[in-house]
Amino acid sequence: MLKRTILGVLLLSVLAASHADTVFARNQRVIDDNDTVAIRGNVHPKARPEFDSGATDQALPMARMVLSLHLPSDRKADLERLLSEQKDPASANYHRWLTPEEFSVRFGPSDEDVSAITGWLTSHGFTVDEVPRGRTSINFSGKVSHVERAFRTRIRDYVVDGKLYHANESDPEIPRGLADRVGGIVSLHNFPRKAMNGGIRPLPQADIQPGGTFGSNHYLSPGDFAAIYNVNPLYAAGIDGTGQSIAIVGRTHPSSTNWTTFRSAMGLPAKAVQVIVNGTDPGDQGAGENGEADLDVEWSGAVAKNATIKFVTSKSTYSTDGVDLSAQYIVNNDLAPVMSTSFGLCESLMGSTENSFYNNLWQQAAAQGITSFVSSGDSGAAGCSSSSATSGSGRGVNGLGSTPYNVAVGGTQFSDGAGGYWNSSNGAGYTSAVGYIPETAWNESGNVSGGSELWSTGGGVSLYYSKPSWQVAPGVPADGMRDVPDVSLTAAGHVGYLVQTQNALYAMSGTSASSPAFAGLMALIVQKTGQRQGNANIRLYQLGNAQYNSGGPAIFHDTTSGNNSVPGVVGYSCTAGYDLVTGLGSVDAFALANNWVPPASLLLATSNSLPTGTTGTPYSQGLSATGGTSPYVWSVVSGTLPTGLSLNGSTGLISGTPSASGVFTFDARITDVAAASITRTFTIAISSSACASWPVLIPGVTPAYYPDFPSAYQLAADGNTIELQGLNFNSDILLDRDLGVTLRGGYDCGYTANAATTGLLGNLRVSNGTVKVDKLRFM
Repeated sequence: MLKRTILGVLLLSVLAASHADTVFARNQRVIDDNDTVAIRGNVHPKARPEFDSGATDQALPMARMVLSLHLPSDRKADLERLLSEQKDPASANYHRWLTPEEFSVRFGPSDEDVSAITGWLTSHGFTVDEVPRGRTSINFSGKVSHVERAFRTRIRDYVVDGKLYHANESDPEIPRGLADRVGGIVSLHNFPRKAMNGGIRPLPQADIQPGGTFGSNHYLSPGDFAAIYNVNPLYAAGIDGTGQSIAIVGRTHPSSTNWTTFRSAMGLPAKAVQVIVNGTDPGDQGAGENGEADLDVEWSGAVAKNATIKFVTSKSTYSTDGVDLSAQYIVNNDLAPVMSTSFGLCESLMGSTENSFYNNLWQQAAAQGITSFVSSGDSGAAGCSSSSATSGSGRGVNGLGSTPYNVAVGGTQFSDGAGGYWNSSNGAGYTSAVGYIPETAWNESGNVSGGSELWSTGGGVSLYYSKPSWQVAPGVPADGMRDVPDVSLTAAGHVGYLVQTQNALYAMSGTSASSPAFAGLMALIVQKTGQRQGNANIRLYQLGNAQYNSGGPAIFHDTTSGNNSVPGVVGYSCTAGYDLVTGLGSVDAFALANNWVPPASLLLATSNSLPTGTTGTPYSQGLSATGGTSPYVWSVVSGTLPTGLSLNGSTGLISGTPSASGVFTFDARITDVAAASITRTFTIAISSSACASWPVLIPGVTPAYYPDFPSAYQLAADGNTIELQGLNFNSDILLDRDLGVTLRGGYDCGYTANAATTGLLGNLRVSNGTVKVDKLRFM
């Protein structure tokens, strides 16, 4: 007995030790610097030998580098499921947005993984600056020497267009033991992201005087925008952005004087901009950078005129663009329900890690309820080329805006040549627009008369992202890939946006303007609904699909003329519905806001059993419904109506004069303009003579009435009870099935001897399959 006990203890000990070794092996992460893998596609295209001017100083600081992290594979499906449920009104997770910390716990890498990665970084001399709250990246700093040793790549100097840049000459490498969690370094260079604007254009002094006529020139003021895109009815209802905020991505720190002056000159309420400096203050970066910042801040606040604009600015370093740092800050600090980014670079120039970084960031933003707007670009279909180039080098789209989790905003151009769209002089706030102006695709490139270079709205097909399930509307290409843009607003220099910058009023254009302007519209929707909206594309495409496919509410101005072809690159043409030039089109703001909340679910309010009719007597009965989006369309999809009756497809009224008796069963379908539909089976009994009540009933959850016993008997299931409510009992009733028959009273259609009779009672007895009425008496 003792030997058996010792043996059992030893066996348990061995098993326990074996289990401990397994757990330890599973949790232990082996990081071997001699066993590395390259992170492919992470060399900037301009880091080429012909631009190389030598090795970079080993002591050059590489500050605030961003290490992009992979989400654990077993959590990705859960995240996608949550994002879907957050937009489903029928789900318990509908609009249950996460905090950055909740996102981290549910979907981010584990504490152990983060600890292993940060430990590896510090072991190579780096300083870990921050592990952002959402934990999809890690910010760290070091010197060129640290980067070259840890990531096994050399940093070189490159002179491009007369400017000195620093960049890695080969793909960085990381230890294989970290590859399941580390996506790579977002960038190891200081080639800047492109601001999506066409620069500033001076205005003739005569045009900008109060009451100026502008001659043949017109410029867009906030009042003009409100008139053209029908925002004024929202303002009149108090929907003006009050209590809301919009975060703007920036990388300079201009004076706020221009912003204050703009609001005063345009008749906007005084509203201070909140400036948030993320890390080292970048300071005033000069006219070009300030123009972008002024455009974004002024026009997001021009549309949502009582919202708080939060301008986040981050200093670009030798390794990281301030745009990336500001966008990262906004999302990880859950700064506002709406944000706008007016910068970009085409997907193929960004590299795999940069694309992954923005995909993860906007995905996190959507889970937190943040709606991210991104400019689609200003180089037409040639998204990888500079807007100021004379010829494009191939198709491409802005990688910051092509993810499935952001709204890409393209550009249109007003077709106001016919006249009548502007008043002859300015009113208050430089307003002169009468109302909506027809739009075409924005294209002021060298391909059109009077145009130059590549200035045109960005749009096309993603190289990286599959078609999201929500991107459905007439015109959306069956290409299997994410298409951009999603929506558009005016972006042309033809009627430029008025912007106060450099202490003067200028005109600016580009999708840098349409993105913050649409963010302003979104802030109005958030105010009206009282809810964050997350990825707005899901609702935008529902509305677009309803409008273009089935006559739903007119939300979008469909742009059907123009294209975004530019010199050297054939682009895409506008078509009815969605297209790769202007997306779903521009919007009627009032209609967009009023139709944003989906209507209640479509329900049929009519009982399955309809009133009994009588041959030769006019019949009228309406089918009714609640919810959905009217008007409704009614149709009979199977079965038959009683002979002589018909269903009105617009009103749901069944009417006519029945000409044959019997029980008629049919399936009627109601469909609303959003393509929601319900089908239900209905029954109408037609009697050969008029009765005060339906004569035969088969009771149950859905009672069914019949004109005579044979009709009910034929359709009754075994075990049913048939209630005889008013019959001519001149003959026996034969039964050959297991059915119950009860007598409940009612007017006997065949009894005429006593008109005062109001009902009857009686007992039934069954003998050899024959049911006889016994002890009949009248009430």
